[in-house]
Amino acid sequence: MADSIGIAPSSLDDAADRRRRIMAIVGSSSGNLVEWYDFYCYAFFALYFAPAFFPKGDATSQLLQTAGIFAVGFFMRPVGGWLFGRIADRVGRRASMIISVLMMCAGSLCIGILPTYETVGTLAPVLLLLARMLQGLSVGGEYGTSATYMSEVAIKGQRGFFASFQYVTLIGGQLMASLVLVIMQYLMTAQQISAYGWRIPFFIGAGLAVVALYLRRSLAETKEGGDKEEAGTFSALFKHWRAFCVVLAYTAGGSLSFYTFTTYMQKYLVNTAHMEKTSAAQVMTLVLLVYMAIQPIFGALSDRIGRKANMILYSGLGTLMVVPLMTFLGKNQDPYLAFAVITLGLAVISFYTGISGIVKAELFPANVRALGVGLSYALANATFGGTAEFVALWFKDAGMESTFFWYVTVMLAIAFVASLIMPNPKVHGFLDGQGTVEEALGAKPRLAHA
Repeated sequence: MADSIGIAPSSLDDAADRRRRIMAIVGSSSGNLVEWYDFYCYAFFALYFAPAFFPKGDATSQLLQTAGIFAVGFFMRPVGGWLFGRIADRVGRRASMIISVLMMCAGSLCIGILPTYETVGTLAPVLLLLARMLQGLSVGGEYGTSATYMSEVAIKGQRGFFASFQYVTLIGGQLMASLVLVIMQYLMTAQQISAYGWRIPFFIGAGLAVVALYLRRSLAETKEGGDKEEAGTFSALFKHWRAFCVVLAYTAGGSLSFYTFTTYMQKYLVNTAHMEKTSAAQVMTLVLLVYMAIQPIFGALSDRIGRKANMILYSGLGTLMVVPLMTFLGKNQDPYLAFAVITLGLAVISFYTGISGIVKAELFPANVRALGVGLSYALANATFGGTAEFVALWFKDAGMESTFFWYVTVMLAIAFVASLIMPNPKVHGFLDGQGTVEEALGAKPRLAHA
């Protein structure tokens, strides 16, 4: 394999080049799957280990405290987005992805061996917080680098389809965590899972990281050389601040709605709709399976109708759907209806998640692409996605649960405005367009572009 696959070597035919690119997608996305599996194990098993670290208070207050730590882990993402984005833009995408998966492995292993409150008192939640911060740092760097790599290596004209596999594996990580929970609920009692079983999925994740590391070591780089002085710097990124702000705006709504209908939804079904824990877990497992399967459809759709059209549909329909869907789900205990309604909501969100990486990567030139994608995503994701559970539970604890639905609606409305302002990547994008994003956003035209 050549050192770079940004441009196909002339000695290779189109079929061979296509196979190499597909294998690169597989290699990079496998590590992405492991990263997100490790990260989401915390969310899915929080119902069981929350009392071990926060023994005082009722179920809602315990979940509120674990959600707080979940949110703090997200606040490390901007640091990870900057650190790993800089590494990816200056050293290489592969090096950045290898380091991030090793760091996630370490964080997962730490959680698996943590002592509980009964053993070390208040030190237990402190150690849990530190482990989550390490995972947050890792996954903050993972998204930007893998999104950049998969967008660059994807076949022109089919970038939306191939880049959609980032969210296939991201959701796949959630699905794996959910499947492990369902299997453990079948094999073990709730008391056994709460006592020690919740540690098992974190050990599994640490082991899977070794496989991901092996696959990522064989990846080829997507570009060579470049301006080492400018690459991965804030000064270079600031030249594209308009694109950065647009990405921030539509990512905020996308992240918040995504986490509302995925990680928080299981708790919502149990805590508000009063569905059995096992039924809620089974519903969310099936929902995530369907959600994962439809991502390439929405990615391929963007190759036909354009990323901008996808974004307008996601944000516009999303603004209209959140309040009625969440209100219905809060009063429903039928798992079949819950499955149908949640799947409908996630189908709308798929207009965004199916192209989440590529729609950001197209707005930044190669020398700051990983930094621009990673940092903008991490900032919006930490502020709105990472706090989704905490804010939802806070409103519930305050007796104003429905206010959270309107909060999500407002953020999607802001995303709708950003989607209208967003340049059309087919014309102005840095991957396949003419590289005039700033001009499309009202800035003076630039001569240099990727």
